[in-house]
Amino acid sequence: MNHKQHRFSGFIKPIVFGVDICIIIFSIFLFPLKITNLYIFIAYSFCFWLLIAFRTGFYNIQRSTKMIGVVRLVFSQMSIYALVLYAFIGFFKQPNISRSYLAFYFGVTFALIFVFKLLTYLLLLKYRSVFKGNIRKVVVIGKNSKSNQLIKIFKNRLDFGYELSKQFNTRSETFSLDKCFKYILDNQIDKIYFSVSELSNSQINKLVNFADNNLRELKFIPDNKEVFTKKLKYEYYDYIPILSLREIPLDDPVNKVVKRIFDVVFSSLIIVFVLSWLTPIIAILIKLESKGPVFFKQARSGFSHSEFECFKFRSMAVNESANLQQATKNDMRITKIGKFIRKTSIDELPQFFNVFLGHMSVAGPRPHMISHTTLYSKKVDKFMVRHLVKPGITGLAQVSGFRGEIETDHDIVNRVRFDIFYVENWSLLMDIKIVIQTFMNAVKGEEKAY
Repeated sequence: MNHKQHRFSGFIKPIVFGVDICIIIFSIFLFPLKITNLYIFIAYSFCFWLLIAFRTGFYNIQRSTKMIGVVRLVFSQMSIYALVLYAFIGFFKQPNISRSYLAFYFGVTFALIFVFKLLTYLLLLKYRSVFKGNIRKVVVIGKNSKSNQLIKIFKNRLDFGYELSKQFNTRSETFSLDKCFKYILDNQIDKIYFSVSELSNSQINKLVNFADNNLRELKFIPDNKEVFTKKLKYEYYDYIPILSLREIPLDDPVNKVVKRIFDVVFSSLIIVFVLSWLTPIIAILIKLESKGPVFFKQARSGFSHSEFECFKFRSMAVNESANLQQATKNDMRITKIGKFIRKTSIDELPQFFNVFLGHMSVAGPRPHMISHTTLYSKKVDKFMVRHLVKPGITGLAQVSGFRGEIETDHDIVNRVRFDIFYVENWSLLMDIKIVIQTFMNAVKGEEKAY
């Protein structure tokens, strides 16, 4: 998908979150609260704001969200935050804290966040409707009363930011899904809306597979309530019900922030306390055995199929096939020190720099060489779904027995299966479990670590 047309959209929620945090923290200094330890109060406020936002979905505002929904979110968030503020007094034993100034602090914070939230919401509406920014190109498959009503909403509600590129009539003699797919790819369509009642089960399956393999967002226009399942997300565009097939936990800005904080903290600890002294030792051993650089850099597929340079300690003699041929058992290209660092997974440690820089996560689907991504995207169904999140140094597939060389189709199919499960069911606890299991496997040694 061409993300250049809306490459700044991903910064909107983090910027809003950052401004809210600044309001919460800097408003503290406006009042003589008489807090014993100000830094503990700041950390306490930040952590609980994050937890409350995660619970209320404070930053999970959709294009179709009405203003009353935004107001409700602000009141829900701030009501719980008020309770948390006054709980600080008893929890940290602050008898001297000024209750009245704490109330003033809350009032100012509430007013500033409320105004900023509404202002951001209204500015985004105007930005989409007047300046045609933050636009998503869509197609509608199906022609009936509900699909026509949806198209009418797209045309009338420019503030939603949806640009209808084409409507496909399934009853036309020239209609075919393959033509739809070609149009979607050629015109860089972002979202596909289709009427459930106008496609057969086999056509729906084909459409779902296409959307997964090409990273397109798929939306259902339901014909009746029988299609509802707990796996589908249900939302309204005015009065038209719309269903989404896949919910990605890491699309939620709070989840994204939590994962990023975990990545930065964990990678920083490894860089400072492990790589700072281990890198010179490994560098000397690599240089003593063979000529060439200490680090091996390779282009790999990252988030949304973007490319990045993946760092590793060089474990092979310099060779021309390094970017094309995967390491195999008893590979003659692997050096003696390379065999050791691959067996213990030390060769992967420089990827914590990739994590710190934001190219990767600590846990996630393992990134493949560009040539392998091209091969498997055509060969393995739903392979591209794994690119909906950042790649990881380790992953659920790796700790489940599918690391290393891909010897058969069974290996890659199962790796993709575990990766998709991770994408759809992410949690911070899952990341922590994966990291612990990876460490235990490295200590025990793994059969396919060569």
